[in-house]
Amino acid sequence: MSAPDGSATYGAPMHRLPAPIALVHEWFTPRSVGGSEQVVQALDPVLRPDLFALVDGESHRDDSWLAGRRIRTSFIQQLPWGISHVQQYLPLLPLAIEQLDLAGYPLVVSSNHLVAKGVLTGPDQLHVSYVHTPVRYAWDQMHPYLASSALARSPLGPLIRWQLHRLRLWDTLSSGRVDVLVANSRFTARRIRRYWRRESLVVPPPVSLSRFRPGAPRDDFYLSLCRLVPYKRVDLVIEAFNRLALPLLVVGDGPERRRLEAIAGPTVRLLGRRSEAEVNELMGRCRAYVFAGLEDFGIAPVEAMAAGAPVIGLGQGGLLDSVRCLRSGVPGPTGLLFPEQTVASLEAAVAYFHDQELWRRFSSEALRHWAERFAPERFEERMLSVLERSWEQHRRRLAHDSRPGAVPLV
Repeated sequence: MSAPDGSATYGAPMHRLPAPIALVHEWFTPRSVGGSEQVVQALDPVLRPDLFALVDGESHRDDSWLAGRRIRTSFIQQLPWGISHVQQYLPLLPLAIEQLDLAGYPLVVSSNHLVAKGVLTGPDQLHVSYVHTPVRYAWDQMHPYLASSALARSPLGPLIRWQLHRLRLWDTLSSGRVDVLVANSRFTARRIRRYWRRESLVVPPPVSLSRFRPGAPRDDFYLSLCRLVPYKRVDLVIEAFNRLALPLLVVGDGPERRRLEAIAGPTVRLLGRRSEAEVNELMGRCRAYVFAGLEDFGIAPVEAMAAGAPVIGLGQGGLLDSVRCLRSGVPGPTGLLFPEQTVASLEAAVAYFHDQELWRRFSSEALRHWAERFAPERFEERMLSVLERSWEQHRRRLAHDSRPGAVPLV
């Protein structure tokens, strides 16, 4: 479990699971702390596993939560720029993950958004995979990805399309190696059903809430905070606020920044990266957090609610699990969802929110209370329940199959 200050405490494990346990993560690259890393950080003190990854650039850093840990890696670790640019070796990653030796681990848990679920296990091992998403750019986001990639528009375009085709085949094949699939949202569960033809359980990911303090008065600006990459659709947010001439602050950096700065009007300011303290303050004071991307879950909107800010977001994907829309009539609304991923749909939602002064109708305390549903402690409880239940079922199957005559011989 976690200590009150957030540090890991390694007492006796409080669960009914076998030992040792292997936890497979895609990669530990320098200072990369996204949703998948937060899942591993939450599970690590609970399961006390041995860690496996394609590459490890963290355990040698004194200020890393992995400092001094032994992490078993693949041959990608030894390739030029393998640690810092692991994704450049995309065609090799399925092969590399299959080379990790997991013999001797009765329980294998993987945190998957690309290839981690593809590890090889034996018939007596149980493999539970927590799935953040099937590979977006190989499936439903392939065409937007190709349209935005200069490399895909070059003479290498046909080769890239072929590689994505091969990745889809392997992605589907490797999904059959997993005994229990756990999705981070109902949207991800639908994508798993569509692309892998598998059913999955749904456990929302952990969201670190302790750094946010709700209760500050609302200020006269709206906030967009995310990585500036195409699928986040910050361009729609900027265009809507240009039309409405309302104040918008955009926090974040990425390959889209120059283009977004070019289209930003006089009421829109791009602030680039900001410190954690500055982000906390902006989240706590904005009239609303605005998001137009189609997310598998969406951690930032939950963080905004934890800071006491309502959410104006796209009513599709993972936000349907995390945001309770004011227009739906549900008790305790936490934001306003717009139906279509267009400037017009977003503009109408923001105009309605602003003209009706809806920010006055949301209680910071109620927003925080709802966000607590996604706290790391709740994630740990849910995942531990899934793992214990799955292990007990697996253990009973093994016991049944090992009885004389349990499996008839032809």
